[in-house]
Amino acid sequence: MKKNIIAPSKTMEDNELDLKLRPQLLKEFVGQEKVKEQLQIFIDAAKKRGEALDHVLFYGPPGLGKTTLAYIVGRELGVNINSTSGPVIERPIDLSAILSHLNKRDVLFIDEVHRLNHIVEEILYPGMEDFKLDIMIGKGPSARSVKLELQPFTLIGATTRAGMITAPLRARFGVLIRVGYYNHGEMRQIVNRSADILGIEIEDEGAVEIAKRSRGTPRIANRLLKRVRDYAEVKADGRIDEDVAQQALEMLEVDRFGLDDMDKLILSTIIEKFGGGPVGLQTISVAVGEESDTIEEVYEPYLVQEGFLERSPRGRIATKRAYECLELRKRSEKQGELW
Repeated sequence: MKKNIIAPSKTMEDNELDLKLRPQLLKEFVGQEKVKEQLQIFIDAAKKRGEALDHVLFYGPPGLGKTTLAYIVGRELGVNINSTSGPVIERPIDLSAILSHLNKRDVLFIDEVHRLNHIVEEILYPGMEDFKLDIMIGKGPSARSVKLELQPFTLIGATTRAGMITAPLRARFGVLIRVGYYNHGEMRQIVNRSADILGIEIEDEGAVEIAKRSRGTPRIANRLLKRVRDYAEVKADGRIDEDVAQQALEMLEVDRFGLDDMDKLILSTIIEKFGGGPVGLQTISVAVGEESDTIEEVYEPYLVQEGFLERSPRGRIATKRAYECLELRKRSEKQGELW
């Protein structure tokens, strides 16, 4: 199970607020300008022809808006969107039940599409290409094949692990879109937008403070905003300024780089136990007591993006910035100098 140190487990209120904060249309979506431009062109072209949009695959780290974009595509197309996830579709009959109920040009959104059962995936291929399914019903001598004609539909898949998607499945997506991290300016806009929706009084400096500690991830920014709001209501006058934001985020143990306890533990482990690396992912996993998949999917992308960690064929290496962030020093063997 993936863990996120910054965010506690979701309550029903959190889920309702997350839905409330999600943009409904492309024009409301902050950031990802190239992605929005591409999607707008593809959507307009499909609507102009009166055809189903080509199948779309969104991939990238968690919390960046892949699910939100999938729902926006459905709304922009003016069609129904049906949602499920890869692990839920266990049998071919489950897939056929979902696909047979789709109307013309409808959208089927599959989250964690890389976790589809391989038997289900193989049956999905003709459904995506020819809008036909060939389902075997029964076993042994009584087994029979049933062919189903499907309405033209759009499959939208989302994944945090594009490398785990098989080549045949990937080839059947006509639109491949990588969703990347947001810059500080975009994150500030997202924080201000969310504060406005939630009715939170926030100064621009307070929004900046939350934005730069949100790891370039809207989901984290929104959760931090809600926790800072709680702090402001109890410890201040309810208004979030720079000082209130800093105090709240320090209480949450989120530093000025956006690093939480697990980020720091990963970096300090590489530096102090393994001389700064290189060290293998499995070794790091054992040393910090966290699953390797969680490290690779949740923590590592941001650490690499921000220049705290390097990936090499021999393993992970802590960078100079990691030492500076942790206020450590390292002697350069080649130069005989201290960083």
